[in-house]
Amino acid sequence: MPNQSLDKWLHEINPDSDVSRPIPGLTLLQRLNIAVNVADAMDYLHNNCEPPIVHCDLKPSNILLNEDFVACVGDFGIPKILSDSEGDPVINSNTFTGIRGTVGYVAPEYGEGGQVSLCGDVFSFGVLLLEMFTGKSPTDAMFVDGLTLQGFVEIAFPEKLMDIVDTAVH
Repeated sequence: MPNQSLDKWLHEINPDSDVSRPIPGLTLLQRLNIAVNVADAMDYLHNNCEPPIVHCDLKPSNILLNEDFVACVGDFGIPKILSDSEGDPVINSNTFTGIRGTVGYVAPEYGEGGQVSLCGDVFSFGVLLLEMFTGKSPTDAMFVDGLTLQGFVEIAFPEKLMDIVDTAVH
């Protein structure tokens, strides 16, 4: 993809420059359009595929951007195909051991041994949205002593939201 991954635009240094400076930020409209593209992809996987598919690893490095900054969800390395309408597993995906997903984006119930569900992708999408608009990764070094990206935004809500918006948004 010509514009690589969303992660590169949110967190990486410009590889085309000898000077170490961040890649120029995405505009607010570009971020909103990317969010809508990802939501459309998740809607397709969850509601239009039969049986539904859970991506299980939604994060900025798995969001690819074309020449027009249209987002495409990629990396289907660990998805789960849910049961059919009769409740029979379509494929045997129970052989996977461990947590499905990436630290910071994985739904809390997965860490507690919960079943993979559409809700896990919804949780990851929420984290992705917070990251897109704050510019902070859920694994940022500032998140210590129980502070999370979600908690960081919650503390600022609603009076101080503009204080936590990514400064690269223009």
